[in-house]
Amino acid sequence: MSAAAATLTPRNWANVVGANDNIRVATVGFRSRGNSHISGMLKQKPEGVRVVALCDIDGKVLEKGIANLKKKGEDVTGFTDMRELFDMNDLDCVTMATPNHWHALGAIWAIQAGKDVYVEKPV
Repeated sequence: MSAAAATLTPRNWANVVGANDNIRVATVGFRSRGNSHISGMLKQKPEGVRVVALCDIDGKVLEKGIANLKKKGEDVTGFTDMRELFDMNDLDCVTMATPNHWHALGAIWAIQAGKDVYVEKPV
């Protein structure tokens, strides 16, 4: 049996990592409700959800959030401008936890950038 035939067994095909096996998510605004978004995503860890970025206009809040996630073994990138966050090529989804008046515009910008968006209220 050749080496190639040995590695292409049905059992191995079932374990192939697909494009949807690792969802890369960012949270915009996490002084309050956004922390619930983040903790919920971290609970999905075995399912392939990774928090890869945080965005908050307040630099102190952003630094604290990044430090907290690094303590949990997460390597995240920080942004103070959500438009720069939406330019990330390796970002799949954004959760919006901004003040209400930013929800719609932030969601629209993220969708225009090709991201999936989770927005609670009001859209």
